[in-house]
Amino acid sequence: MRIAVIGAGVAAPPHLRSLHDLRDRAELAWVWGRDLQRLAQAGLPAGARATTRLEDVLEDASVGAALVLTPPHTHLEIAERLAAAGKHVLVEKPVELTLARAEALVAACARHGVRLAVMLQHRASPAALQLAELVRGGSLGSLTGASATVRWWRPQSYYDQPGRGTLARDGGGVLMTQAIHTLDLLLHLVGAPQRVLGLAATSPVHRMETEDQAAALLHWDNGAIGVLDATTAAYPGYAERIALNFTQGTATLEAGALVVERPGQDPLRVGQPQASGSGANLMGFDHAGHRAVIADFLAAIAEQRAPLTDGASALAVQRLIEAVLRSSAEGVAVRL
Repeated sequence: MRIAVIGAGVAAPPHLRSLHDLRDRAELAWVWGRDLQRLAQAGLPAGARATTRLEDVLEDASVGAALVLTPPHTHLEIAERLAAAGKHVLVEKPVELTLARAEALVAACARHGVRLAVMLQHRASPAALQLAELVRGGSLGSLTGASATVRWWRPQSYYDQPGRGTLARDGGGVLMTQAIHTLDLLLHLVGAPQRVLGLAATSPVHRMETEDQAAALLHWDNGAIGVLDATTAAYPGYAERIALNFTQGTATLEAGALVVERPGQDPLRVGQPQASGSGANLMGFDHAGHRAVIADFLAAIAEQRAPLTDGASALAVQRLIEAVLRSSAEGVAVRL
C-alpha cells in the first residue's frame, strides 16, 4: 500500500516512525505540507516525495491511503477531497472541530466507499484489547460504576502558540485535545452514558479561550454512575486512569497497564505503565499505539472491514464532549 502523509507538523513524528516500522506493508510515497522548510526537515525515507500541492497526492493513482495530520479544522475539506479521489483516510483526533463537521466527514468517506480510521490509539494497547474482550465476554458482569481521570499539565507557553486551545483551530480545550483519548476508550469499553451533568472552566493557571478543567457526572440507563475529571492545570502531570466497577469485579487501566481483580481469583495483570505525554513534554510517549492503529487500518483495507478505530465509532466521544460543555453552559443535565 502506497501511503501519503498530509501534514508535517508536531503530530507527524510518531506516524512517520510507525510507517518506518511497517515498511514491509506500507510505502511512504508523499508528504504534503505548507512549509517547504519544515518538509525538508522531516527526514523522509528514500523514495518519498515532498510537496506543497495536495493535487500531487490526489492525482497519484498509485496512492491507496492517506494519513491526515493537519489541525482539526482542516480535516473535513482534505478528507472529502481524498475520499473523492478514492483514497482511504486515517485522521488524527478529533475527527473535526464540531460534531456536525465530524458527521459530514464520516458521511463523505462512506459515500465514496473508502475506509475511515481515527488515531485514537488507546483502544489498540494490549491492556485495552484484553479488557474489551473481558467486557464483551461477560465474565465481569454488568457495569455498576466508572471513573475517568486525566490530570495533565501544560505550561502557558503551550497555549501561547497560535491557535492552541482555541475554538477556531482546536475545537476545544482539555476535553477535545487531551482527555479525548481516555474518554474514547471509556466509551469503547462500556458504551456511552445516557445522561451527563458537566462543568467546564478556565483556571487561573492559563490564559486561553477554552477550558483547561472539566468535570462531569455520567449516568448509564442500567443505573451505573460514573465521574469524569480532566485538566491540564495539574503540575507536573499524572498518568491517566480508568476504573470500572462491575458486579463480578473491578478493572483498572492506568497509563496503559491493566489490573483486573475478581473475588476468589488472583489479579490479572496486562501491560506495563507507559508515558503518554501527560506533562510539559507533550510528545513524550512511545509510538507503539500509533503503529498498532496504522497496522489495523492497513489490515481493514485489505480485509474490507471496519477499522478498530472506525470513524463512525469515534463520533461517540465528540457527542459526549459536546454534552459536557453544553451541560456546563446551560446548567442542566443533558441526554445523549
